Amino acid sequence: MLTEQRYEKILDLVNEKKSVTVKEMTELLESSESTIRRDLTVLHKKGRLVKVFGGAVAIDMEYRTKDEEVNRREDENKEAKEQIARFAASLIRADDFVFLDAGTTTAWIPDFLIEKSAVFVTNGIAHAKKLARLGVEVHLLGGEYKSSTEAIVGDEAVEQLRRYHFTKGFFGTNGIGKTAGYTTPDIREASLKRCAAQQSRETYILGDSKKFNRMSAVSFCDFYDATVITEEILPEFARCSNILKAE
Repeated sequence: MLTEQRYEKILDLVNEKKSVTVKEMTELLESSESTIRRDLTVLHKKGRLVKVFGGAVAIDMEYRTKDEEVNRREDENKEAKEQIARFAASLIRADDFVFLDAGTTTAWIPDFLIEKSAVFVTNGIAHAKKLARLGVEVHLLGGEYKSSTEAIVGDEAVEQLRRYHFTKGFFGTNGIGKTAGYTTPDIREASLKRCAAQQSRETYILGDSKKFNRMSAVSFCDFYDATVITEEILPEFARCSNILKAE
């Protein structure tokens, strides 16, 4: 296959799927990894796609570099968030040691919690208050307070997390994609999420369907290293075994 033909096929794949891994492209185009990576570098420099770790995403894929204030996001896709949180809460068992990430979707989990014998650790101020009011044992991480997301972040919080071994972790995300995985705009939040996910036996990402094919500045977990809970599975993700539809 001529180089220009390969470029066009790569662009067709990326624009159709929005996010494509190097592995997918090597299989579909019957080319080596080194060839595909070289092609992606050229196309990235030409401004035809965005090269990311492990693949590429489309130029028109929604990209976010800053977090919006919590009060602006609370009512966004509210019904979907409640549906997702209700399903997530049903997965929590009496003997679970749970990490509950700050976020406007994870914030709904205490409202639907049936099993109140589980123990929680969270970096969400509002989450800790809700759980405490329910009489649930909850531990709030210490560290730097980030007002825009009402979350505790920073090295101190990450150091605390390294001592814990969670049975389940529930995380919010700003973007979901096969190539970039789960992303967030803030380096400090990404570091905390990454550490907590690594310390969790089961990792769940709570994301409504509008989070798919979005990407933020920093990845905190690879796509297939977590299970996504969402209210609607988009067609291009229908074959992904790690996505659960909240019923």
